[in-house]
Amino acid sequence: MERAIIMAAAALGAGIAMIAGIGPGIGEGYAVGKALEAIGRQPECKGQVTSTLILGCAMAETTGIYALIIALLLMFVAPGVFIGNL
Repeated sequence: MERAIIMAAAALGAGIAMIAGIGPGIGEGYAVGKALEAIGRQPECKGQVTSTLILGCAMAETTGIYALIIALLLMFVAPGVFIGNL
């Protein structure tokens, strides 16, 4: 019975952790849209806008990657640790 509760809690926690993937997706989409507007207004700044955009998207994506790592740890590592302590 305890094993089932631990597995369910780990799966629920992993699902909740993956909700954090929504933020980077929305943020990156907004940033790309604004970058395209900036390039459309001043085409000569394309290089600066693009390099800044790529750096910003890489920074924003780290949040989603951290959420994925936490979800994987909750699914595959945490149940074994908690069940081993029972």
